[in-house]
Amino acid sequence: MKMRAGYCIFILLVSLTLFGIVDVCNAGKLSYKFYKRTCPRAEQIVTEIIQNRTQSNPSLGARLIRMQFHDCFVRGCDASVLLDTVNNSTAEKEAIPNSSLSGFDVIDDIKTAIERVCPKVVSCADILALAARDAVSAPFSKPLWDVQLGRRDGMISLATETNGNLPSPFANFTSLIQLFNRKGLDVNDLVVLSGAHTIGVAHCATFSSRLYNFTGKGDADPSLDPTYAEALRKQCPNPASPTITVEMDPTSSLSFDNHYYDILLQKKGLFGSDAALLTNRNSGKIVTRLQRSRSSFFPAFAKSVKKMGAIEVLTGNAGEVRQNCRVVNP
Repeated sequence: MKMRAGYCIFILLVSLTLFGIVDVCNAGKLSYKFYKRTCPRAEQIVTEIIQNRTQSNPSLGARLIRMQFHDCFVRGCDASVLLDTVNNSTAEKEAIPNSSLSGFDVIDDIKTAIERVCPKVVSCADILALAARDAVSAPFSKPLWDVQLGRRDGMISLATETNGNLPSPFANFTSLIQLFNRKGLDVNDLVVLSGAHTIGVAHCATFSSRLYNFTGKGDADPSLDPTYAEALRKQCPNPASPTITVEMDPTSSLSFDNHYYDILLQKKGLFGSDAALLTNRNSGKIVTRLQRSRSSFFPAFAKSVKKMGAIEVLTGNAGEVRQNCRVVNP
């Protein structure tokens, strides 16, 4: 152990002298203190910019946690969702499930600020993970979970790879759990991470099929509260308008809490994939447990989002640290 520590110190000193700042001993794994030596101000810079931006955009938490989710489920948490389309290679962000993502400008601002202080050190994947955490946590004035760091950025982004990797809002329970299992997540993670639907809005097209002629008899989805379905029909005409959005958690779409599980048990889950959580005995029990205890939701979410943030990460010499989050390095 002592020998390894001495070796690491020696290699670190050589790296600092000859090649610039490289945290050799942390290479290949995620760590809570990954940038302690190489960019100690990284987390502070992210937090300051996010605090400033959330003051004028309180919905930023919903936008960035969704962006992180969509990034991690395709090619792992490698910031591939941030890459722009190049030539004829259509990037992930152009795929239909990602077309409503927003907040890319915030990530750009953070990256620019960090590059001024620590050039070529902090990955876009780590910036996204920190920004999502800080944006959701902003109303609480403290971080709701810790973020392990050390991810590297991917160099490939293909719109076609979103197919079969991002859960559909129309998915049934079997499809959802199979997808989550493939990502190393379990039924508890599925229910807990679905709780992020307590913040944000959704476009009518993602759920309007539940409102009109669901069974071919001009009716709504029977698993949806009839009064709520009628209220949704007043907001979302048929066919669905691409510009109209609806709160995912009625009356609570800016509050990160366990209210999502209240509405779920009231048959007011907006998506078919929300209602699907009540069709399985195990997931239904988890929904009830989280609904009964606000205090249990926060540590549960912290644990599951940490697992999600480690899906198929690139570390060590894999990938790269992009200088611009929208393009791979020249």
